This record gives sequence, C-alpha cells and structure tokens, in this order.
Amino acid sequence: MASQKTNQGPASPAVLSPRALNRATLARQLLLRRTAMSAKDAVGHLVGLQAQNTKPPYYQLAARLEGFDPEELSGLMASREVARMVTLRSTIHTHTADDCLTLRPLVQGARDRELGLFRKGLTGVDLELLATTARAFVEESPRTPKEIREELLERWPHAEPLALGVAARCLLPLVQVTPRGLWGQSGQVTLTTAEQWFGRAAEPVPAPDATVLRYLAAFGPASVKDMQTWCGLTRLREAFERLRPRLLTFQDERGVELFDLPDAPRPGEDTPAPPRFLPEFDNLLLSHADRTRVVPAQYKERTWKGNQSHRTFLVDGFLAGIWRLEESDRDSTATLTAQPFGTLGREQRAALVAEGEYVLATMTRATTRDVRFGTVSA
Repeated sequence: MASQKTNQGPASPAVLSPRALNRATLARQLLLRRTAMSAKDAVGHLVGLQAQNTKPPYYQLAARLEGFDPEELSGLMASREVARMVTLRSTIHTHTADDCLTLRPLVQGARDRELGLFRKGLTGVDLELLATTARAFVEESPRTPKEIREELLERWPHAEPLALGVAARCLLPLVQVTPRGLWGQSGQVTLTTAEQWFGRAAEPVPAPDATVLRYLAAFGPASVKDMQTWCGLTRLREAFERLRPRLLTFQDERGVELFDLPDAPRPGEDTPAPPRFLPEFDNLLLSHADRTRVVPAQYKERTWKGNQSHRTFLVDGFLAGIWRLEESDRDSTATLTAQPFGTLGREQRAALVAEGEYVLATMTRATTRDVRFGTVSA
C-alpha cells in the first residue's frame, strides 16, 4: 500500500491533497473495501456509530463489513455488549460497553457546557440533588424522558420541565435500554444509567491521549480542530503536543497541521474507491472541521433539509448524491432511489446499481428489489 512521503525535523511537512486525505480516511473508515471484522470490533474501531435514529448504525456496518447481518449488531445490543447513549457532540451513539463507561466521562465537559444553556430554567434547582434523585429513579426501573421530567417536577415544580430533563441527561450517563434499537423491533426511549445497565462502575475521567490515538486510527490524518469537532471537546492541543513525538505530521493545502499514526494506511490518490450508500448522520461526514476530504465544496449544504440529514452516497470516495428507501411488507418489495447531484458516467451508474442491490439484499427482507435513479428535489 503506497504511502505519502513524510518530512520530519526541520523540513516542511508533506502536503496532503483533499484526494489523499479522502483515501486515507476511507481506509480507516473501512470504506475502501469491506472487511471481515466483527460488528463489535468495528463499533470499537470506529469509536462508536452515530445513532440519532435507530437504523443508521446497521447501515453504517453494512457499508463497511463483509457479510454483515443486522442481527449480529442487534444481538450485541440485546446482550448488553453495546448500547445507545449520548456522547460525542451531544448526540446519541452506539458504543461498546467499555466505551460507554469511559468515553462519557471524557466528554462530560461538553455536557456541562450544554447544561449551562438551560440554567435559566433551573433557577433554584440543586443540581447535585437533582442528579441523585434522577439516578435513584432510573436505577429503580428504566424510565421514559417524560417520567423523568414528571418525577423531577414534583420536587421542583417551578422549574422549566425541558430544562429538568436536559439536566438529568447531562449529569447522568443515561443508556437507552432495549428493545429500543433492536433490529426489526420498536420501543420507546427508556433510560437507566450505564452503571446499572452494564452492572459495573464507570471509569474515572481519563486523559484524552488514548482517545486521540483512536480518533486518528479511525479518522486521520487530522488536525486538533478536526478532533474537537468530532467529540465536542475543546483545548485538546495539549494532548496532541504530548503525543507529538509518537506521531507524523503533515499539512493540508491550506497549511493546517495534520497529525497521524506512523503505521496507519495512507493509500495513493489513485486507489479505487467503490460506491457506498451511507445512512443519515454517518460520522464520515461529521467528524472533521474541514469536510472537503469527503464533501466537495459545491455540495456542502446539500445533505441537510432543516435539521434533518439525508442519506448519502459516495462515488469515487466523495459525496455524490442522496438516496431514499421505500419498503412494502404487503407485497414484499423494496426500492432504492439514488438521486445524484451531478452527471454520472455509465460505469459509475452500473457500480451504484450493484451496490444498491447489495444493500437491499442485506438490509431488507423484500423478494422484489429495485434500484432506480431520480433527481434531487429543490
């Protein structure tokens, strides 16, 4: 596997083009070729799967793992080896049990900042007592967000209900318990603490150094600001400086310093990148301050509508359009419609169709499957 030349010491660091960064990131993200890695190992390697909705984690693994069966991830959730909780960027992620108990303490500072936005609605509320009260309530039995708010309102009737709920979520490591998130099942959001769910204590707040290395392994080469965008923390420069002797440094075309692991893959720019269908909120598109390594500048604003994220697809490693899936249990049909942002060549369309057929076969039970092309609505 070809690597970019590095210049350490007094010489200027090598410059990595957006295409070089694209191929390196796709390799770390398991998107240059599907891997035989287990679902649990993949969740750990990727440092979690964005899970604002219940299905995206399954589609993220289908795009990355060879022979993926959604029941594998569902089984890990049912056996409490992975779970859904608020961690990175104040959003829900599917993490391994170990990461639920270590990453959440690490990003607690970001939760504290979020809580600060709701201080006005918490006037007169003893936050330490609120945390103790909410913990006892959800550890007695998993509770819905509504039940948590109502319990806290009985003690603080003049507080703002939404703020009380946010305070409980920010102060406590709350896990969404199953059947919520299981494949092919439904269930309302019901919460308990990570310690209660996994039957063991959370870890003390760790230094960020180990997580910096894991981030680079999954998303590098990357800048300090890139990692801060990924996790929602600030002031990570000190950790990168401690690790500098163990890392390589590069620059992007704007002169931003990028860090990387010495033995991480950095494939050549001409390495083929197959098309991939990604779910809404895939971390590939959300985990860098500068997203041009995946998102062409002209498509920057086209993956969102309001506060909703579209499902996206990649062609030659870069964002190239959005897609939708329509399923009918009544007649056992499933249709995947790809909506390109620009013109695709014949070979690109054929490769997208083949990948779409794979997605439908893997992720639906339909006996009649169809991949179509459409246009993006204004």
